[in-house]
Amino acid sequence: MNAPAEEVYLVYITAANAEEASTLGRALVEKRLAACVNVIPALRSFYWWEGKLVEDEEALLLAKTFSSRLPQLMEAVRSLHSYSVPAISALPVAHLNPAYRQWMEEVLG
Repeated sequence: MNAPAEEVYLVYITAANAEEASTLGRALVEKRLAACVNVIPALRSFYWWEGKLVEDEEALLLAKTFSSRLPQLMEAVRSLHSYSVPAISALPVAHLNPAYRQWMEEVLG
């Protein structure tokens, strides 16, 4: 009997700018914590910080990984990120192109 397949996660991470997002994304892929990271260089964010409503330009990372690598990925982001409280949200992927999953398994082992 085959072991159950690992869950795939799409990890949503904001960064201060495209340069930081690229640095984070490259580090996650180099460390094989993510099979792929997409960087969306510009988005507008609204949030409360230290009692004030903030409107900021940020960048977005979308990382694809397996459940077993998620804790290490989150720790790497926390240690490399410029924010004291980085936004890191992991969403399970319900459906995935089988060929893409196979590629992820080859890349991440």
